[in-house]
Parts: sequence; structure tokens; C-alpha cells
Amino acid sequence: MRVVWVGGVLLAGLTASGIGQTAQPVADSSAKSQPSVSFQFDRAGLPIPHFALRVREDGTGSYQADQAARSSTDSSMRGEAAQHIDRPIGLSSATASKVFAAARTLDHFNVGCASKAKNIADTGTKTLSYTGADGSGSCTYNFSENKTVAMLTDTFLAIANTMDEGRKLEFLHRYDRLGLDEEMNFLTEQVEAGRALELETISATLSSLADDTALMQRVRLRAVQLLEKAKEGR
Repeated sequence: MRVVWVGGVLLAGLTASGIGQTAQPVADSSAKSQPSVSFQFDRAGLPIPHFALRVREDGTGSYQADQAARSSTDSSMRGEAAQHIDRPIGLSSATASKVFAAARTLDHFNVGCASKAKNIADTGTKTLSYTGADGSGSCTYNFSENKTVAMLTDTFLAIANTMDEGRKLEFLHRYDRLGLDEEMNFLTEQVEAGRALELETISATLSSLADDTALMQRVRLRAVQLLEKAKEGR
């Protein structure tokens, strides 16, 4: 068991050796036979103009994204280079079950997702897809009035938000440690508002912050608190 002092409090078993990093999903012969649900998002002009989340029924999957370059004059994450991101993910059984139950309720997305209302603001092109032995389908939309589609959209956007926050924290940990305080506060607010889900997907990043004695005390404490939330969500 690892012991960590944060804020004068003895914290044991809450960092990398206690909560543990998310086990990297390992491909096996059963993975190909599992049904999968995918969510793709595209909107030009955003820091992440394209990303795709794919999840299998056992919760394993992947997050792929194209990150736009940040100019040297950008006050946030300045100088960050464009890059393609490809990371494995492992979602909780509760979230995976919710996603697949919704997909089957929607006939594997063989439904009309898009709202027929006019003059709707562009919030990004979204595509939900299902592939499996029991069926397949997809639907594309900007906005949907279907409550189940809206729930899936919010869920996938919140997971993607967590992945993006993890990327930002890694960048700041390496290049701008003073910026971690504000970003950790922001992530905590996002979690409390339900706009960041599945913290276990970035547990390795949070553990590295909690373990770094050179960081501000409150940054490390925030990291430990978020790791506890990640553990509660499994």
C-alpha cells in the first residue's frame, strides 16, 4: 500500500497503487464477436473538431480524436501541436449496459434521429452506429428530440469531455504546472454537473498528479478526490 500526505492528511491506498490505473483493455478472440456501439462527432472550428468513441458490450473500446493545433497566441494550451489521438477505454458495466439497452430500444439506430425543426443551431454532426450479430444500423443528426438519443448523446459527449480533460492535464503537467490548478477546478465542476463521466478512463493521469510531490497541495488533493469518485463509479 502506498501512503501519501496531502494537506496534512495521511492518504493511503488512494493513488496509483491503491485505486489502480484502469487496466488497458486487452484484445482477445471474443472482442470481435461482441456487438459494438459507436458515436462520432464532427464540427469544424473546435479544438477537437472530430472524435469517435467505440464501446463493446463488455465496456472495452477506444477513443480516437483529431486535435487541432493551438496558436502561440492562444492563452490556453498555447503552442499545442495538432495530433491524432488513439486510446483504449474501459467503461463501467453500468454505463455499458445503459448504452446497449438504449441502442436496442432504438432498433440498433434504424430510426430517424434528426429533428425536423428548422433553424436549429449547428451543434455538430453526430452519428450513432450499432454493429452486432443481432442487427446493425446508424443514424446521423445535428439535434434530436428523441429522449433516448439525447441521453446517449449527453453520455458520449461527457465521456469524450473526460478524455479531453485527461489530455489537457497531461499537457499541463509536462509544460505548465501552474495551469493545473485552474484545470483541476474546471474538471471537478464538470464532474459535479454531470458533464464529465467515467473518470476511471483517466485514472492513470490523475494518479500521476496525486503522486507528484512537486505540485501544489490542492492540485494533488483534487486528484485524490477525483480518484475516489472514479472508484465509486465502477
